[in-house]
Amino acid sequence: MPHIIVEYSANLEDLVPPRRLVDAIHQAALATGVFPIGGLRTRAERRDVYAVADGDPENGFVAIVARIGEGRDAETRKRVAADLMRVLERETAEAFRARGRGLTGEVAEIDGTASLRTNNLHERMA
Repeated sequence: MPHIIVEYSANLEDLVPPRRLVDAIHQAALATGVFPIGGLRTRAERRDVYAVADGDPENGFVAIVARIGEGRDAETRKRVAADLMRVLERETAEAFRARGRGLTGEVAEIDGTASLRTNNLHERMA
């Protein structure tokens, strides 16, 4: 684990290519050293219907949610969030200069009580 979801407003695609953003966030998560490569999944979700701030159609957003397994201390979670946010800020710098935007990042623990997984990726990555 984690699952990293990069949600973004459709109006940013011309300035922030989703493939580039997903790759950068994925590599940043790996570089933290916190997560095993076989457990990491990063994906993007485009939002076509949204309103940001005053509703100006030029305003955009990117929100990253990293859903991680239980057991990492608060300092580790904060460090991961800060590392991902730095990459998000870097990757969206041009969009920031061009139009209004809102960026958010969150690291949330998944309650393991009812979280089920089947995965052979750890073995394949070894």
